[in-house]
Amino acid sequence: MSSSGFTTLPVSYGGSIVHYLYVTEHRDSKGRSQYPSNRTLFVVNVPPDATDRELRLFFNPHGNIEKVAFNSDHPQDDNQPDESSESESDEEGAGDAEDATMLNGEDGDAQPNQAGSNGKRRSKPRGKKEKPPIVTPLPSAPLRRLRPTGKSAYVVYLDDSAVKRALSSINPETPRVWPSSSEPRGLAHYTALHDSRRPSLDAVRLHADSSIELFDYEVAKRKQKSQYHKGEAIVDEDGFTLVTRGGAYGKTLGGGVGVASKKFQSSGATDSKKKKKPKEKEMFYAFQHNEKRRAGLIKLKKDWEADQAKVTKLREQRRFKPY
Repeated sequence: MSSSGFTTLPVSYGGSIVHYLYVTEHRDSKGRSQYPSNRTLFVVNVPPDATDRELRLFFNPHGNIEKVAFNSDHPQDDNQPDESSESESDEEGAGDAEDATMLNGEDGDAQPNQAGSNGKRRSKPRGKKEKPPIVTPLPSAPLRRLRPTGKSAYVVYLDDSAVKRALSSINPETPRVWPSSSEPRGLAHYTALHDSRRPSLDAVRLHADSSIELFDYEVAKRKQKSQYHKGEAIVDEDGFTLVTRGGAYGKTLGGGVGVASKKFQSSGATDSKKKKKPKEKEMFYAFQHNEKRRAGLIKLKKDWEADQAKVTKLREQRRFKPY
């Protein structure tokens, strides 16, 4: 059974599960494809979890396979590689070779070394460089790559007649068994993915400790390459010691020469802030509530007595006194 030039190839995953592939001979009408038309099989509706090894095992009985390429991995497969960059790189390489021969001499002979008559330089003994610590990677499980559904692939054979044998051996009524692989498929794939993203605490601890060791090593290496070190004076280009002001007592960056600050010179006081005494929390204990209530009642009573005295005084002033 064929439709639009494609031959239907049923694939069985075991049981009643059947997947349909559509295969045909690869045709390059414009001449821009990098795959040869006479020995390339074009496969459409490739399973999303198919691997390179499974496609090789599935189509290998018809001939030796040179290459398997997924269209989703290489969307620009139909175009030929740009040969201009290769030619430019070849020309640059030739130019570099000519420059090297010009430096060595017109005849290409190497000039003698000034270190000695035998032409060998004396190498200075170097100390062993400390190797950076290696980060322990987290454990990972071999998982297959999931691609979008309905994608295509190219199966390139070594023999020209392999494509015809592969197409002639297809029986649309009898499904072929899809080869098995070590990578989990279906629900087992997502279970393995879940387990791989949740490693054990020991593995995470080893990974974190090794990462911290590498970070400390890089920090120490940057400090060694720094221009100024602690305890050394800062020297400018002319060889004079540079005096800088900083800190409460004029501590410089290098630590060689220091100048006191203006505040310390005038008063002798430093900029250090005095620590404030911790205050007792208000309305935290029960006796604080009782004392506050008692003080409020006493104040209210005093205010009432003062108001009563004012009222009495005002009444006495308003009395009529004819004599």
